[in-house]
Amino acid sequence: MVGRVSVDTGSSKGAGVANLAGAAPYADRVAQIDDGAPDEPAREYRVEELAAAAGITTRTLRFYRERKLLPPPRKEGRIAWYGPAHLARLRLIGELLERGHTLGGIAELIGAGESGQDVAELIGLEQAITSPWSDETPVRLDWAELATAFGDQLTEANTVESLAQGYITATDEGITHVSKRLLDATVALLAEGVPLAAVLDASRKAQEHADAVAEVFVALIRDQLLGALHTDSPLPPGEAAHLTEQLHRIRPLARTVADAQFGLALDRRVRAEYEGLLQQRRQH
Repeated sequence: MVGRVSVDTGSSKGAGVANLAGAAPYADRVAQIDDGAPDEPAREYRVEELAAAAGITTRTLRFYRERKLLPPPRKEGRIAWYGPAHLARLRLIGELLERGHTLGGIAELIGAGESGQDVAELIGLEQAITSPWSDETPVRLDWAELATAFGDQLTEANTVESLAQGYITATDEGITHVSKRLLDATVALLAEGVPLAAVLDASRKAQEHADAVAEVFVALIRDQLLGALHTDSPLPPGEAAHLTEQLHRIRPLARTVADAQFGLALDRRVRAEYEGLLQQRRQH
């Protein structure tokens, strides 16, 4: 959505300001990592030894070094020596990756910490941007349950279309649907006699229109509120926290606007359809 903040997280509702306390330990470690790792013995590592100590491959370590995620090693002739600070940095990178951060985002956090910026605030802002805006609950069904729910409409074509739309993932044991609410709505429509193929066709069209609406809202936030993230200049002190608070106030508005606009659109379309039907009946 934005250029400078590209970290993805697996956090859900409550991210952002509420998670600054959880981000603080990482922020302290990012900011202080180059002071060394006092809990580690004062020893040095060759590249293979450092990779083994960090639990990664030498190829991954060299990739991190190329991405400038590690400070330069001490050179002794042609031999590169790494110290406890390098090992601490690698362990921090691993923990941040497990939390869902991208390497690009980790590089930015490290750079921010080294330049004295408030890393906890940046992490909170990233979480406010990238944590899920939906609150859908995935649901898993085995193939027997699917057969019971969909009967003879569980065809190969319908399964392929569902996979293509991204709503389900399939294994030998069954499927996982991204939204229990959407799955329940599909089953309810089938119970009313609507064919699954027709539901999937409508779903594809609705997804396309929903993506367009989301792009409008994202563009509004990006252009009107997050312009500071598109520059190379560091954010002013307190700006990340301010943007985080704004995003948390705006998040509910996205759902409110979408729900209101969809309801009004239904009013217009149903009224027009009904008037057209009445006119058609009068003509006959």
